[in-house]
Amino acid sequence: MSIWSRITTALQSLAKGEGLGAVFEKLRTPPERTVAFTIAVIALSAKMAKADGLVTRDEVTAFREVFHIAPEDEPGAARVFNLARQDVAGFEDYARRIAAMFGAGSGTLSDLMEGLFHIALADGSYHPAEDAFLSRVSAIFGLDEAAFRSLRARFVQDAPRDPYAVLGVSPDTPLPEIKSVWRRLVRESHPDVMIARGVPQEAIKMSEKRLQDINRAWKEISARETA
Repeated sequence: MSIWSRITTALQSLAKGEGLGAVFEKLRTPPERTVAFTIAVIALSAKMAKADGLVTRDEVTAFREVFHIAPEDEPGAARVFNLARQDVAGFEDYARRIAAMFGAGSGTLSDLMEGLFHIALADGSYHPAEDAFLSRVSAIFGLDEAAFRSLRARFVQDAPRDPYAVLGVSPDTPLPEIKSVWRRLVRESHPDVMIARGVPQEAIKMSEKRLQDINRAWKEISARETA
């Protein structure tokens, strides 16, 4: 059964009158967590679209890139998106439910934030409302400011291209410690590790860009420190 079929099943489990947020109470254990991850990205993307006031074709394309949506599965994804847009619950309520499900500060929530950044930047611009939205969601998720700056440094073209920020370290951190951080981030970005955290197989493409960014940052830092 594809993840989109499992999403349809999860939506059918909602009682009459229940909002989409209630689905997160029902999907707390593997393999349901992969379904929850996908629904969470769709739902928060819909709320983020309301934050900047529009949904562009680029954002839709970006979502397809993250999740490899086949044409026959697009109606299911669209249903989740529309349910989230129509739900009277605010994005903060969604974010709190999602944080409770995965555990505040968890690696899965960092993965989810990465998907949201990818979609937000798909149209080549970063709206102030999107920045405020993502910053607030990150805080509710229990991610520290360094983690948020790292994501913004990787995705936002106008943000300082600081390799130290990408790795979440300061410039005065000793090189051996930076190397340890880099190695840890590489391990955490391995597809098998991400799947174990609850990231669906359909979204593992995110690991490719993350590894490129992490390795590029380490290469720049090590070149500076050894020059």
